[in-house]
Amino acid sequence: MPDNINQNPVQTLQPLRKVLPLIPLRNIILFPSVETSLFFGRKESMNSLLHAYDNTNKLVIIATQQNSRIEKPEYKDLYTVGVLAKIEHILQTDGSLHAIVKGISRVNILNLTQTDPFFMVEYVDLPVVPEPVAEIQQSAEALLSQLKKAFAMGRQFDLPAMMQLSTGVSSSDLADQVCFSIEAKIPEKQVLLETLIVSQRLKAATEYLIQEMKVAELERSIEEKTQEKFNTGVKRNVLEERKRQIEKELKRLGESSGGEFSDLEKKIKNKNIPPEIRKKLVKELERLMEMGSMAPESSYIRTYLEMVVELPWGKYSKSNISLTKAQKILDQDHYGIKDVKERILEYLAVLNLKNKNKKKGEEISQTANILCFIGPPGVGKTSLGKSIARAMGKSFVRASLGGIRDEAEIRGHRRTYVGAMPGRIVKGLKDAKSMNPVFMLDEIDKIGADYRGDPSAALLETLDPEQNREFADHYLDFPLDLSKVFFILTGNDLSTVPGPLRDRLEIIDFSGYTQEEKFHIAKNYLIKKELKANGLKENNITEIKDDTIKYIIDKYTREAGVRGLERTFASLFRKVAKKIIVNHVDCVDLNDQIIIKKFLGPAKFTSTLKGKKDEIGLSTGLAWTSVGGEILFIEVNVMPGKGQLILTGKLGSVMKESCQAALSYIRSQAKEFGIKQDFHRIDIHIHVPEGATPKDGPSAGGAITTALISALKQVAVPRDIGMTGEITLRGNILEIGGLKEKSIAAHRAGLKTIFIPKDNEKTLINIPKEVKKTTKFIPVSHYLEIYKKIFS
Repeated sequence: MPDNINQNPVQTLQPLRKVLPLIPLRNIILFPSVETSLFFGRKESMNSLLHAYDNTNKLVIIATQQNSRIEKPEYKDLYTVGVLAKIEHILQTDGSLHAIVKGISRVNILNLTQTDPFFMVEYVDLPVVPEPVAEIQQSAEALLSQLKKAFAMGRQFDLPAMMQLSTGVSSSDLADQVCFSIEAKIPEKQVLLETLIVSQRLKAATEYLIQEMKVAELERSIEEKTQEKFNTGVKRNVLEERKRQIEKELKRLGESSGGEFSDLEKKIKNKNIPPEIRKKLVKELERLMEMGSMAPESSYIRTYLEMVVELPWGKYSKSNISLTKAQKILDQDHYGIKDVKERILEYLAVLNLKNKNKKKGEEISQTANILCFIGPPGVGKTSLGKSIARAMGKSFVRASLGGIRDEAEIRGHRRTYVGAMPGRIVKGLKDAKSMNPVFMLDEIDKIGADYRGDPSAALLETLDPEQNREFADHYLDFPLDLSKVFFILTGNDLSTVPGPLRDRLEIIDFSGYTQEEKFHIAKNYLIKKELKANGLKENNITEIKDDTIKYIIDKYTREAGVRGLERTFASLFRKVAKKIIVNHVDCVDLNDQIIIKKFLGPAKFTSTLKGKKDEIGLSTGLAWTSVGGEILFIEVNVMPGKGQLILTGKLGSVMKESCQAALSYIRSQAKEFGIKQDFHRIDIHIHVPEGATPKDGPSAGGAITTALISALKQVAVPRDIGMTGEITLRGNILEIGGLKEKSIAAHRAGLKTIFIPKDNEKTLINIPKEVKKTTKFIPVSHYLEIYKKIFS
């Protein structure tokens, strides 16, 4: 039996060549013994059909185009194996012909002899290949068996094909009828048409039919599951609708339905919610009950209602507490910071007087109580908020604003968005379970902004006492009264806070701690806290002496706050805990510098940061940073050159201008200063150490002038003298900021004398007493006063 089903009988047989009209088809393959109706719209096809009907005994050749988009096919565009067909009937309609044709036999098209006005082809008949009857019969029975299964599954066939199959047909016709009816692509059907061996055609038809039945079986399974799911959904919807109707009737009769929304209904009814808001919530609840739990929007509405009813409506903490008790609580938790404590006590006193003097039914108006704590890290700004809440007897809630860039973080998202939620203000009230908590907004100076909005702009309404009575959160979609909330803001750098927001705040500055303040904080708070945190008891260590605490502060920390000091004690106590467990000792004595160095390593800082010795061309300035004050060394070298001024140390534009102003002032007053240098024959190099750290500002002008005169006169500047102040071209020393922080830095560095601008003399009242004991402050209005005290 041949294996290749695509046989070319022209090579084995030489039958008679014949000529007949050709009708090319698109998207359909006609098989012998198949009777079907076809529509013809092309001019050439209609001419071929009419010519064949009138002149060639109704016989016509039908072949299929390889590409259905070609309007006028050539010989190369046709499949060469087609069908000799007879035209049974013709029906002419508007612009096209409808014909019933019946396939007779397979033919091989040899040539296209005519294309206009219709197609004519030369062809030969393809013979039937003889083969054993038993094999054909076996293949036919297999196909008939699959046909019966297909009928049983509901497989639909063409009516003419059904009638022919029911009356009995030959095996070849059976294969052709099935091949015409199966769902296959045009190239695949063409292969079946070109298959001359009947048994192979039967087998191929059987395989296609089996594949169709598998697909049909899968589709039926999917349909059954879909129908089952649909029926379940319909059943649920019907039951839910009946349930809603029952609940509606029970509600009309004044009885509780006990449904899934009854808890929400009770909360809305019982909570102390303002009437306008309650009316809105009831409307939303009715809408939720009508749509049912399966509606897409139901989960959003339910989440919204649950969020709103969980707000602490009508819950206010009482603020009528004793000022003596409040003073005691603040002193217990924090050492120093008298200004802040005084402000809190003033606020409590005002509230107590208002409560005392209010008339019956009168609502107490709130004061502008938006405080902003600005200071270096680790000075207790955040922890003070908790102490204030405890002193006032109110709930405390904190929200960190550092790094947020989306306005929705403050105002919330609109409910139209998927995953919408309220802003941090509303969530904070919910967590506090009170409508008048102490609300701390941390890191206010680190808010960002991008295309999603500016959160600091959204805070303008939140923190304005005149506007926050009707704070609008986009998620809630109704005004919320924040006028009774005591807001406290914290930050490190006030310059990054926008002006309009800063205008609404009462700024309270936190300066860095002095050595004495750190000593008291460590003794009264940190040591007890870290002992407990590291699992130690007070009897596990000998009592730490004052000198030991001061030694640790002086040698292992150098900061404005006390976080580094806290970490140092934590590290020390961890070493103690390890020694107790490993060496099986009960108590460790830490009042020994050798033990401390063994546990903490060698001293990280010297006792003073001032220069080791008096040097020519070196002066000490004072600088302010967002994390506290620092001392600044100004170095000047004079060398032969061409009058060039060299500036290094990563100086900002303002500081560079201070250097130029100082040099110009010195050159103009060179005779008075006794400077005989020719400025056109020297180069001056001004450098500020720690070159990787950016430096800017005008307050080092006096120190720069001093270092320049020292280098030019070759006279050393005493190492224990520091100075701060802006220099002008006339030699005036102008006012500067951050004097308190700078003075604390000078105190830490061991400076004995500090020259300050005369205009800053009024701020000396804010300098800690400990600093004033060891450091002498000399106010000056002109640089000549500094010059006379240093260089005379």
